[in-house]
Amino acid sequence: MKLTSIRGISEVREKDLNKLNVFSVEDLPALFPRAYLDLRRVTLLKECYHNDVVLTVGKVTRVPPPLTSARHTKYVKAFCSQYGEPFTAIWFNQPYVLGKLKEEEEYLFYGRVQNRFGQVSLVNPSFEPIEQNARLKGIVPQYPLKGSLTQKLVRDSVRLALRLAPPRSVIPAFLQKKYDLPDLAQSYAAVHDPASFSEKEKASDRVAAEEYFKLISAFKIVKGSGEQVRVNRYSCTDKQLLSFIARFPFRFTEGQKAAVNEIYADMKGEKVMNRLLQGDVGSGKTAVSLAAMYIALASGYQAAMLAPTEVLARQNFAVAKRYFPEFTAELLTGSNTAKEKREIKARLKAGEIRLLVGTHAVLQDDVEFQNLSFCVCDEQHRFGVAQRSALGEKGSCPDVLVMSATPIPRTLSLIFYGDLEISTIKDKPAERKTVRTNVVPYAKYDDMLAFIGREIAAGRQAYFVCPKIEEDEEGALMSVKELYEELCGKLPRVRFCLLHGKMKDAEKSEIMRAFKAGEYDALVSTTVIEVGVDVPNASVMVIYNAERFGLSQLHQLRGRVGRSALESYCFLLTRAAGDSLERLKILKNNSDGFKIAEYDYQMRGGGDFMGARQSGKFMGDLGNLSYSSSAIFLAKKLSDEAFLSGENLDEIKRVALEKYQKLKDIALN
Repeated sequence: MKLTSIRGISEVREKDLNKLNVFSVEDLPALFPRAYLDLRRVTLLKECYHNDVVLTVGKVTRVPPPLTSARHTKYVKAFCSQYGEPFTAIWFNQPYVLGKLKEEEEYLFYGRVQNRFGQVSLVNPSFEPIEQNARLKGIVPQYPLKGSLTQKLVRDSVRLALRLAPPRSVIPAFLQKKYDLPDLAQSYAAVHDPASFSEKEKASDRVAAEEYFKLISAFKIVKGSGEQVRVNRYSCTDKQLLSFIARFPFRFTEGQKAAVNEIYADMKGEKVMNRLLQGDVGSGKTAVSLAAMYIALASGYQAAMLAPTEVLARQNFAVAKRYFPEFTAELLTGSNTAKEKREIKARLKAGEIRLLVGTHAVLQDDVEFQNLSFCVCDEQHRFGVAQRSALGEKGSCPDVLVMSATPIPRTLSLIFYGDLEISTIKDKPAERKTVRTNVVPYAKYDDMLAFIGREIAAGRQAYFVCPKIEEDEEGALMSVKELYEELCGKLPRVRFCLLHGKMKDAEKSEIMRAFKAGEYDALVSTTVIEVGVDVPNASVMVIYNAERFGLSQLHQLRGRVGRSALESYCFLLTRAAGDSLERLKILKNNSDGFKIAEYDYQMRGGGDFMGARQSGKFMGDLGNLSYSSSAIFLAKKLSDEAFLSGENLDEIKRVALEKYQKLKDIALN
């Protein structure tokens, strides 16, 4: 059913919904709320602390024309009052807000509080006029928005879609009864309009079980149809492989040796290899992947290596050039000129290029190989099944190795990577030292900087990581540019450079090259340096607002230091207390990424584990749905029993493959 059949959805709004992966009325129920407002309790701003996230009411008293900040950023500032107490609401880079605010009208505001020097403000809050919306009561869902969309429009549209196209379960009726599953349509309705948070949580688990039932069933089908008979035969011998491994200036660990043996056995076997290589940061996965690629290259075939960022792709390319001097290698990214791209693609198709390293640019339709037989996907969690499949389609049944430095609990890896064999490297090179980790309150900030200044004076390098760019969307976090300016003032003898995701790829690559070459002492960055960046001389990592990150992401960032024999340090700067502080102490007292991943998963639940970092690439339609881990395991059990029984199997396969293809299309577009 077309979206425009719903009153209020124009063609412009239809396009904005498309940006949220909603293409039909049937898709609307899967547009899950990003948050909920509990209108049963409205907070007074005078009771709030700095950084609190609040739901509150206030009257707009004056709205001046848009202003410009010292950094030339436009913003709208509204002067408001709450029971006689003044406060301001500020929106950065959102000029359209001006047309939605009326003086002397009351609004419901939801956002983060800034309370500095006695002046209270809300920065980039969401808001709705109270008098114009009679439905604003109880627990109200808040949806992700684009362009012309409003909360009221999306709420009303979802509610209507649930009546016009109620979701139907594909799980066999006998299994629904056996496991006492609530009605699926009613569960969707409860997710979007819950009477209580406990009802919402129960409904979320039911929806998650249904969605993962389809996804896990799709993996079963894909794996069953994907175990292809080997086409490419490798002539590389044991002696040649051992000779190549001897090129490395270190001895392989037992974990690396075991992984190479498993890959080698796969490549010499009768079935095409599909293997996940997971290992903690610094465990030597790249060296293992190079050994695997050598088997293909030495046998006369082409190989490809895919990385999620240009910084990591360039780093991988430099390593490949060093270890494969006898093979022609090229780098393909979005930064290549049109002429360079044409030349690379022509030489690749002619077989003149043996190894292609690149980013998503490698996945484009006009990138053709002559005899691709081996593919490596670095940092698997940034790609997913869709990109892996697209790369594999560029050769004749190529062997595929995917790597992840984000350790995945074993039970989950068996579910989500059910279409892959799994190799795990748990040990690290003997020369690597454990990174000393400290949780630092802001009261000791200057002491920490003094220590870092001494480390840099001794010839070391440091990372300073900040979660946001420019003015923070929620008004609570120091921006990376503000941090850069502050640090330049506090440590004037330190040569700082700045890096963030809004820079052009070529600019980022140049900064990383200069930092690695020692032309800068310290790098101030967003989390763009989280994955794969390798600067052995860097011995200090500082993470601002550390409580804002998951444990696994903090562990990834920490892994950017301690990549040599140098004593290394990680400082978690935080104002957190209570449970948030205890969570950071888990990282302080633990260096095992697998244990940290288990803790993170247990504490944050399934919704976060498969949340922003992974869901956006392949499981995006569950990105805002919070659910427990038990829902995932139930889905696995339901899928196993459904396939065993054979009941409704044709319908299950049809729906599962439709789901798989839809998510694959979303991931690739």
